[in-house]
Amino acid sequence: MHYVVGRSEDVLDALPVAVRDRAAASRFPPWRAEEYAASRTLLRALLREIGEDLAGGPVAARPSGRPYLPGRPDLGVSLSHSSGWVAAAVGRGCAVGVDVQAPSYVSDRLLRLCCSPADAEALAGVPEARRRREFAWIFTVQEACVKAVGRGLSGRPWNVPVDLGQQAGVWGRVSWCAPRDGEPVPVGCAWNAGLSKPS
Repeated sequence: MHYVVGRSEDVLDALPVAVRDRAAASRFPPWRAEEYAASRTLLRALLREIGEDLAGGPVAARPSGRPYLPGRPDLGVSLSHSSGWVAAAVGRGCAVGVDVQAPSYVSDRLLRLCCSPADAEALAGVPEARRRREFAWIFTVQEACVKAVGRGLSGRPWNVPVDLGQQAGVWGRVSWCAPRDGEPVPVGCAWNAGLSKPS
């Protein structure tokens, strides 16, 4: 599995946007158009990097919103965006999930829903900036895992157990990681069990 994260504006400044992505993005409000174009542009760059150039081919979406590559069922793809950040992931022969989260306010109720009782209590007692960031690391993993099995919030991501500070784990048939080192924003990646760690 391979993933990449970047700021929307940086992606759009540095990389060419495919004609079909620019046309599709034009149907959205400006903020959504930027996310749409940047996430697909980042995905296309990642595909080129791993030797799977789409050459302008489509990045489609299922009715659920899950992206896929028509004619390339051997490649699993996932996209995410949050407050000016975008992420893309590709897996050969497996479904993948990626989630990026800019840290934001988190209520005590959401802490209790998504975290173990001990972790929710620990996070409730730390400074707000750290609380936001640590929770974002947990939730990116939870969201990436449900994306890897083809569900979004309907997959009840809060049921994926992730401990405070945990950087890798397994949920059912899905392996995951939270690659904290060197990432400017919390990101979680998930893929079918048994594959190597993402690059």
